[in-house]
Amino acid sequence: MNAIECSNIVKSFGEPPLTILKGISFTVAKGEFLSITGRSGSGKSTLLYSISGLDKINSGTVRLLGNDIHSMSEKEIHIFRNRKLGFVFQFHYLLPEISALDNILMPARKVKEEKKKFKMAIELMKSFNIYHCKDKLPSQMSGGEMQRTAMARALIMEPEILFADEPTGNLDTENGEKVMDILLKINKEMNTTVVMVTHEPDFASMASRQIHLVDGQIDYDSKGKNK
Repeated sequence: MNAIECSNIVKSFGEPPLTILKGISFTVAKGEFLSITGRSGSGKSTLLYSISGLDKINSGTVRLLGNDIHSMSEKEIHIFRNRKLGFVFQFHYLLPEISALDNILMPARKVKEEKKKFKMAIELMKSFNIYHCKDKLPSQMSGGEMQRTAMARALIMEPEILFADEPTGNLDTENGEKVMDILLKINKEMNTTVVMVTHEPDFASMASRQIHLVDGQIDYDSKGKNK
């Protein structure tokens, strides 16, 4: 079974509608690491939001792990996201009033599995070299520490698919490389399917596959599915 199956995705915004995604189709195998690239305005973040279910699409189908996510109810997709999907964004979106450890455990708390996931949270913090931030508030952490905390939060429920939208966008080169090392590690060691939007050519090339968008269409797919 593929992790992701997209068929003829169309996404428009505004009135009169401006079509951003123009009939995009592709599949992503389980365990694959896909980078999505393209110039600003090419539709790469819109594509990530559309295939992850964060945005509704106008037409087409998206199947994640065999599930047609755009036919799910809000409650169903919320449960599915929390159990099966992880999200990392350009901005960390940590809750400012609670510690790094509590931020990481937030998805587990939502399903009353905080105690069950406590040991894993500690292991993630140690693995990502942020254990020293365990009791710190986000305001007491560096940008790199906050982003690695956000990644640990995204992984606490052991998602099968991780979506990352410009995860290195606000980081310097050193911290960006640390984030990429984490993404490559979880892809290889946990067989997590990773879909990453990036404008960084060096980071994009680290993925096992690259899709390049031009004006809302696939211009190039490194697996050979050219436009």
